[in-house]
Amino acid sequence: MYARLMSLGRSFNVLWGANAASNLADGLAFVSMPLLAASLTDDPRWVAGLATVYALVRLLAALPLGVWVDRADRRSLLAAANLWRGGAVLVLALCVSYGAGGLLLLYGAFAVIGILESAADNASVSLVPGIVASRNLDRANSRLSAAQLIADEFAGPPLGGFLFAVAAAAPVYAMGGLWAAAGFLALALPKRGLIPSRAGAAPAGTVELGAGGLSVAGTERTSLWKEAAAGIRWLAKHREVGGLALLGALASVGYMLPFSVLVLFAQQQLHVDTVGYGMILSVSALGGLAGSYAAPRIRRRLGYRWTVVASLLIGAGSLGALAATRSGVVAALLLAAYIFHAVVWGICATSIRQRLVPDDLRGRVNASSRVVGLLGLALGSALGGVLASWHIALPAAAGALVFVVCAAVAALLLSDVSRGTLRTVKQLDS
Repeated sequence: MYARLMSLGRSFNVLWGANAASNLADGLAFVSMPLLAASLTDDPRWVAGLATVYALVRLLAALPLGVWVDRADRRSLLAAANLWRGGAVLVLALCVSYGAGGLLLLYGAFAVIGILESAADNASVSLVPGIVASRNLDRANSRLSAAQLIADEFAGPPLGGFLFAVAAAAPVYAMGGLWAAAGFLALALPKRGLIPSRAGAAPAGTVELGAGGLSVAGTERTSLWKEAAAGIRWLAKHREVGGLALLGALASVGYMLPFSVLVLFAQQQLHVDTVGYGMILSVSALGGLAGSYAAPRIRRRLGYRWTVVASLLIGAGSLGALAATRSGVVAALLLAAYIFHAVVWGICATSIRQRLVPDDLRGRVNASSRVVGLLGLALGSALGGVLASWHIALPAAAGALVFVVCAAVAALLLSDVSRGTLRTVKQLDS
């Protein structure tokens, strides 16, 4: 009985498995790709440029990919994105093994990985409401978040470092195999019901991915950018979801203010070495696991409004205290509290968006929200560097103020959601 109550169904288990394999590959890439770049060049600008290219391609590709997520069979899109990622890095691994290619090849592969990751992530998030009941969205997003944390933060990075020590191409082969496995797992999802719902027949321009490749319904194709603009307009007009996107952008600024210079903060104010810095990050990730476990339970008790507000206040308090501490142990605990808040807030925001966005707009609205969030990350990173040049603790203190503002905005923004729009959630949970 307990197992049946806890299970979210076979389809979700398949999606969870595909995401877990993909996340583990992401964790390997986080360590192995910069290491591979460093083995090809001593210029730090070229090594750092990998992250810049990765961020830029995700930003530029987000809106067009959002349209494809709404046009296509999301199961096939998720499978194709992972299979193509696997194929791209396997080609890279072969080139590394035989000494072919070089830094430009690595840059090209990383750009392809970034684009396909955006497609896979959007398709996966958009699939969840179609395979679990509305009352189970919090639990589903919590389990996906926990798998991502374990793979990205705990398993992937040390495994990637170990495999790179064995052979430079070893983690790249592993990444390719994991992404290929994720793609084949995604094909086990049921196709029926996972194509974005449309009223009546598929409109002109709708793209379907089938066994025969791409097929376009109708004779006239709607402009890609017009479809993307429709998602932006819906987001701008919807008070709750649009407000959550802006709130997410503001929270992204607050996040990147201290995290863009966290390694310098650890060195200059906490006086820890590289091993100590790694330990701090590992402890902080434990807060994310606790948040993944606690988020559905807190939401059931407090509702979305006060869960989000409380989590943002935890973020504010943890950053404010971080700015004042000089203890590495205390900083690790405070960062664990911060990551706890970030995971709880992220799960609630994702569940709200999944409930309120129409299925045929879900990919575009997800993409539009992502673009706003990425712009917030860029702004926060730039501001963090400027403030740190005055005093290394200023970015954390400024981040705390940003999250206080976020909490106040959330208290006002989510009042209608908690009273009306999501009233059915309480009925489903009872």
